[in-house]
Amino acid sequence: MNNNESMEMYLETIHILEKSHGHAHGVEIAERLGVSKPSVSKAMNYLKEKGLVNKEAYGTITLTQKGKEISEQIYNNHKLMSLFLRHSLQLTAEEADENACKMEHVITDGMLKAIEAYLLKNNINIDK
Repeated sequence: MNNNESMEMYLETIHILEKSHGHAHGVEIAERLGVSKPSVSKAMNYLKEKGLVNKEAYGTITLTQKGKEISEQIYNNHKLMSLFLRHSLQLTAEEADENACKMEHVITDGMLKAIEAYLLKNNINIDK
């Protein structure tokens, strides 16, 4: 798993699952991302090697501190872009979220700052 986009998707998914119920399981990750359980297992081994996740023998997956920091940034960028797309282009929440998911992996820091400035200028609450 050397694809940065793929790694980001896994980290963001684990982040969301951890926020929901404190941890993730491979089956949940596979369902959310539409991938096979062996793909999740391979990805979790890679993320564990990189020091981004803890993987218990009984299947519980949690983020390390480093993993939390990265996943929170990914998640916050996603939410920021989704909010921007809903407000500026009047997309539905679902369509904005879908597009933000695709865009978040290629957008520059400069564009993210411009999006944040736009939202603040227009008095849009950007609570991350």
